[in-house]
Amino acid sequence: MKLSKRLKAASAKIERAKQHTIDEAIAKVKEGATAKFVESVDIAVRLGVDPKKADQAIRGTVALPHGIGREVRVLVLAKSPKDEEAKAAGADHAGLAEYIQKIQGGWADIDVIIATPDVMGEVGKLGKVLGPRGLMPNPKSGTVTMDVAKAVKEVKAGKIEFRVDKAGIVHASVGKANFEVKQLSDNIHAFLTTIVRLKPATAKGTYVKSINLSSTMGPGVKIDRSQLAAH
Repeated sequence: MKLSKRLKAASAKIERAKQHTIDEAIAKVKEGATAKFVESVDIAVRLGVDPKKADQAIRGTVALPHGIGREVRVLVLAKSPKDEEAKAAGADHAGLAEYIQKIQGGWADIDVIIATPDVMGEVGKLGKVLGPRGLMPNPKSGTVTMDVAKAVKEVKAGKIEFRVDKAGIVHASVGKANFEVKQLSDNIHAFLTTIVRLKPATAKGTYVKSINLSSTMGPGVKIDRSQLAAH
């Protein structure tokens, strides 16, 4: 891949092999986030798990103390009166038949979908559309629930969902490059604490193999795994 002059300049300031503390990594990432828009700050944690095994397919949710720095668009699929409860709690969209039809027609202007258990039979038919986009409601992530008001408020406040990919890596956005170092640090600590807590009993060897932090258009910075000792 051909690197732009901007990325070359940012990469030149990074010692690829050097491991950093969380705060050092944040400072490096913020320094390298020189795009013309406010870049996201993303974390990638490589785990010593086998995602093909059901008990090692890490997935979960975490409430980031300072959110991710952008408005999360929430759709609640529910019948009355739950749809009205969702709207009152701050959902951007709520309803059932009309939204199922819109999704089938290609509508994708949403970030999170929450559904009540009684409509999952109908929502399940959207699996081929929602699954690949990571939008399928799931009880384990708290997005299939009768308490739609609570779920909407949690998502709006900074609750994110994550899952390990086929390569054994968990990716997540932990904020924006214009966040204060303390805000990003709090979010990263919350995320890593959750990852460590989810370690499966059957995982052998080193659980967290590497941690990398980067901005949307910037180079990656390695975080020293010893930072996990604080969790």
